[in-house]
Amino acid sequence: MSRRVVRQSKFRHVFGQAGKAEQTYEDIRVSKVTWDSSFCAVNPKFLAIIVEAGGGGAFIVLPLAKTGRVDKNHPTVNGHTAPVLDIDWCPHNDSVIASASEDTTIMVWQIPDYTPVRNITEPIVTLEGHSKRVGILSWHPTARNVLLSAGGDNVIIIWNVGTGEMLLSLDDMHPDVIHSVCWNANGSLLSTTCKDKTLRVIDPRKGQVVAERFAAHEGMRPMRAVFTRQGHIFTTGFTRMSQRELGLWDPNNFEEPMALQEMDTSNGVLLPFYDPDSSIVYLCGKGDSSIRYFEITDEPPFVHYLNTFSSKEPQRGMGFMPKRGLDVSKCEIARFYKLHERKCEPIIMTVPRKSDLFQDDLYPDTPGPEPALEADEWLSGQDADPVLISLRDGYVPPKSRELRVTKRNVLDVRPPAGPRRSQSASDTSFSQQQQQQTLEALLEEIKSLRERVQAQEERITALENMLCEFVDGTD
Repeated sequence: MSRRVVRQSKFRHVFGQAGKAEQTYEDIRVSKVTWDSSFCAVNPKFLAIIVEAGGGGAFIVLPLAKTGRVDKNHPTVNGHTAPVLDIDWCPHNDSVIASASEDTTIMVWQIPDYTPVRNITEPIVTLEGHSKRVGILSWHPTARNVLLSAGGDNVIIIWNVGTGEMLLSLDDMHPDVIHSVCWNANGSLLSTTCKDKTLRVIDPRKGQVVAERFAAHEGMRPMRAVFTRQGHIFTTGFTRMSQRELGLWDPNNFEEPMALQEMDTSNGVLLPFYDPDSSIVYLCGKGDSSIRYFEITDEPPFVHYLNTFSSKEPQRGMGFMPKRGLDVSKCEIARFYKLHERKCEPIIMTVPRKSDLFQDDLYPDTPGPEPALEADEWLSGQDADPVLISLRDGYVPPKSRELRVTKRNVLDVRPPAGPRRSQSASDTSFSQQQQQQTLEALLEEIKSLRERVQAQEERITALENMLCEFVDGTD
């Protein structure tokens, strides 16, 4: 008799467990919009969830530690005039989040560390350039303030959030609705899937499709694609018979898949969440009540099924915590935030170990919050890998940095920066004029703030008088 050889892997026994009742977030009216995004975004500081909102679009932001029942009057972030379709935290600033909406705009918000008393309605910057709804957002993995958006107008736009400018517009590459967009590890390439059933690899700075594969999955339902650490592309889609399917592709040879596996006959789109540190991909189907996970390796059959985490309730959406937000002392290798109809619960994936020491093999150095490039460096053609940090002592978040947007002066008609030239009198007077304008704007803002403070003080005095009268009346 031949003995079956079991494949060796430290991730063969990944153990999934739902959080305890006191770790969940209760009483949240999760959005009912029919859109295939995750509806949830999380980082080491905050949990953001798209919620139902009358007369516009809104999402709620909760500090991670604020578990339990959420007050029905908890402030929301609402500036959009139509439902919010996607949200994404900036990887280089844990207080900055972008939201995309059916109203064709993208808004970028700074979330304060304290819980605000009122709704947040003023974004730092509003990005306008799409002609139809915007359903996909993705921050650049290594360049500061670079944000990608994809809209129903079949256009991908890359923005510099720091100046509010459009850097690139990829508007003639997709003949139909874009289903997913993903950066590779250093942000030099994009992989996209589209309703025309084509999987594309795009160099955004050259504005070129560098590789494409028609019908990576033959079914008509939406495909999803993510880059792996090795530069391969992992896809989820449907067969011609509407069975769910996963695939692994080498962009240098799109003729044949490295792996292609049929899964089941459910009709929910599989959202892939890929962890480059462990090379595990987690598949969460909308409407499913399970998370399946696979390890991607360098040897055939390349994609190895590990296990399935199952629960009773179907998921409305899913948030995926960056590696630096995990508890390394408990050998936690992934954490999801699963949306139900009225609540959000954490699901924790651990690799059980007997030792309490730091497990180097589970936690290689991982991307930290420092960007490796500035936006203009990336645009000029530079590439850089993410700046890595060690999780040996756990992750300590840096102090909150404010995102400042410096809009280009539309009156500034000077030529672009070239070799330095001697400053002429006209340049000097222009510079003085700019300083004068800035000074006037600052004085105007100070005056406005003083007026608001005065109005608040008058309101406080009036309320105190009412309180005194009330107390006197009850006596």
